Amino acid sequence: MNRTIDYLIEAEDDGLRIELFLKRKGYSHQNIVSIKHMPESVLLNGIFSYMNQTLHTGDILTIRISETQSSEKIPPVNIPLSIVYEDEDIIVINKPAGMPIHPSLNNYTNSMANALAWYYREQGKPFIFRCSNRLDRDTSGLTVVAKHLVSGNILSSMVARREFHREYLAIVRGSVTPESGTIHAPLARKEGTIIERTVDWERGETAITHYKVIAEKNGHSLVSLRLETGRTHQIRIHMKYLGFPLIGDYLYNPDMEYMTRQALHSHRIAFTHPITGKPMEFTAPLPEDMASVLS
Repeated sequence: MNRTIDYLIEAEDDGLRIELFLKRKGYSHQNIVSIKHMPESVLLNGIFSYMNQTLHTGDILTIRISETQSSEKIPPVNIPLSIVYEDEDIIVINKPAGMPIHPSLNNYTNSMANALAWYYREQGKPFIFRCSNRLDRDTSGLTVVAKHLVSGNILSSMVARREFHREYLAIVRGSVTPESGTIHAPLARKEGTIIERTVDWERGETAITHYKVIAEKNGHSLVSLRLETGRTHQIRIHMKYLGFPLIGDYLYNPDMEYMTRQALHSHRIAFTHPITGKPMEFTAPLPEDMASVLS
């Protein structure tokens, strides 16, 4: 992807070297190294400059990002995408259940990454896949993909600092008690499997989920869940640990009477835009298969 970013230097940044200014904007060391090797990538007031040059109030710093390669192991495939939002730095997608995020041994050509590779190839643009909040194959809903190396790094840093806010909707059987609370139970890989995870108080990594029941219908509860951490299968295991596993979950609760996939939907995401700094918030309605359980 090609991206040109202009920064107006304010008084608070007067006297900074370009490299230090970019680090304060969230650029990683590797971002800066990569940009140095791109043609005419750093301009100060329209003139090619080096990273050690000093900035002054009122200067215009221009960063030109040029990525010409595409992800080699992601073949483009013509698969429809539900695009919620797109600009020069990010793309927000409402992923359907059953679509993996990226190719794997048994899902090499049916992933969201394959669809994006096709989407950008049709525009004549290279594509490197950088997904910020990965979803399980059978979890539906919102996910964000960065369009270049800088937005990708900044979004990843936000996730690591817990500044990327995620709310999910899930369906469980019965009435959840208590109706709201926080599940603080560490998670680790279950012995004997590379896929399943389990609560493990000795080896587990910190995992925190806040939950609240928002509706009860037809013998089921619709639960809102907010993640503080993003461990593999966190919501699925935490709700099972609480005693109310998600319906349709073939790994942790094969209750397939009403759903044939785990009843989990990435409903809302909120974060600061990685380049503009503006607050961003998106929601995706409950998909039909989950809504039908409650109707």
